Amino acid sequence: MNIDIKTKDEQNIILIIEGVDVPFINALRRICMVEIPTMAVENVEIYKNDSRIFDEVLSHRLGLIPLKTDLDSITLREECDCEDHCTSCSVSLLLKETGPKVVYSGDLTSQDSKIVPVHDRIPLLKLRDGEEVELEAIAQLGIGLEHAKWQPTTTSAYMYYPVITIDSEKCEVCAKCADECPRGVLQFDEKENKIIVLDPEQCTMCKTCSKDCEPSAITVEGREDKFIFKIETDGSLSPEEVITTACDILAQKSDKILTFK
Repeated sequence: MNIDIKTKDEQNIILIIEGVDVPFINALRRICMVEIPTMAVENVEIYKNDSRIFDEVLSHRLGLIPLKTDLDSITLREECDCEDHCTSCSVSLLLKETGPKVVYSGDLTSQDSKIVPVHDRIPLLKLRDGEEVELEAIAQLGIGLEHAKWQPTTTSAYMYYPVITIDSEKCEVCAKCADECPRGVLQFDEKENKIIVLDPEQCTMCKTCSKDCEPSAITVEGREDKFIFKIETDGSLSPEEVITTACDILAQKSDKILTFK
């Protein structure tokens, strides 16, 4: 199996994975979505809330705030011996504000500097003059199989690697296919007097280019052993952490199957 990084930034990564089949790549996709542990608010203790937002709605909003996750410092609740929650399996985020003001996610004070909201400008509620809010939000590790708030990815998808074949004997070099391509994958080279493929990885395999040509002049297919794999995270984990953790989980699952008797 070969893996090449096409592009990446803080929350996105595009990989070219070769030498695998659909079951493998789909298993990797599903693990990235729902089996990578991340931090999210699980319990909320509201001591005071004078705003017009119901306690249940405020708790729901707190649960959906993406939190930066340090997998090395927090253990899963099931693996901890405490009776309720402790610093080993949870992190407290405190909020105490007085209006008039709009309260944002950045106003939460975390007891762990590594576990903080990914974005500071997520609005939680609006306080009028004299209104107060005071609460403690308990964040714990969980996985997307339990609840969507623990999903680290907003996008996890793959597609076959496009293969564009141009039959020079059937192609009339009219440049219509290049004009019809919505992604600019094809281009007419006037010097060579032929159609060239600029970037096959931009192809969505819509096959619009082949509609105005002779039958089989242009064929667009996908390689069954090569894929374009895309991940976008919510910022709780980096794309590299999601991929490497997913590979570790997949390896553990494979070991269980191989050692099962």
